[in-house]
Amino acid sequence: MSEHTKIHDYANELLDTPRAHLALELKQGEGGLTLLYQGKMLVECFLTMDGMAAGGYMAKALGVDIPAAGESVAARVSTGVLFRAVSIASLDLSVDESFVLLERWMEEAEMQRGGSSDLT
Repeated sequence: MSEHTKIHDYANELLDTPRAHLALELKQGEGGLTLLYQGKMLVECFLTMDGMAAGGYMAKALGVDIPAAGESVAARVSTGVLFRAVSIASLDLSVDESFVLLERWMEEAEMQRGGSSDLT
């Protein structure tokens, strides 16, 4: 666990079985952002500068905006996109090299969500 994010074991269990569609929920509460699947916690991004930055990148990878405080948004993605979102949330953004991975995983998540591409 980093100081800004906690990845729950259930996230890794969920990623063990590839699926085309997972109905996820991204919520913003008093402690920061949480990512849930069927009410079970996958990721917590704490209410710190690094935590909210990680949460913002995670939301973008999922193809959603950060919800307002006390609100939630739905994201429907594959396990491939979820893997990248979880990986992004766990990056240590104080290390410059993390941004190389961040950029690559953001691009991959967008492609997997069927986002725009130079190839189309």
